[in-house]
Amino acid sequence: VQLQASGGGLVQAGDSLRLSCSVSGVTLNNYQMGWFRQAPGKEREFVAHTGRLNAYPDYSHSVKGRFTISRDNAKNTVYLQMNSLKPEDTAVYFCAAASRSTILSSLYLQSGYRHWGQGTQVTVSS
Repeated sequence: VQLQASGGGLVQAGDSLRLSCSVSGVTLNNYQMGWFRQAPGKEREFVAHTGRLNAYPDYSHSVKGRFTISRDNAKNTVYLQMNSLKPEDTAVYFCAAASRSTILSSLYLQSGYRHWGQGTQVTVSS
């Protein structure tokens, strides 16, 4: 299983970015998907997750209302649309895949995910 995150970059506060996570080696609709991020000197933290059919997405409090997670199972790709970016959104963003049997509460935790991508850097300047 390979997850390849892309779409990061350097933007200004208030701008938008869309991250993509291309999944290969498996059929995406068998997996629940999540995005996490890790800022310099901080722990990796949950950002968003979505079910196999994009049902019941959820977000961290810090991004709710600004970020949207979606997926295109036909393209084996998961997206994270990030609007109204803030300097505190600066981090390396990781996509991750969890099995279809992973319970909801575990989708907020790194330990709930079986496969991880390499991360893409997002830098938001003020």
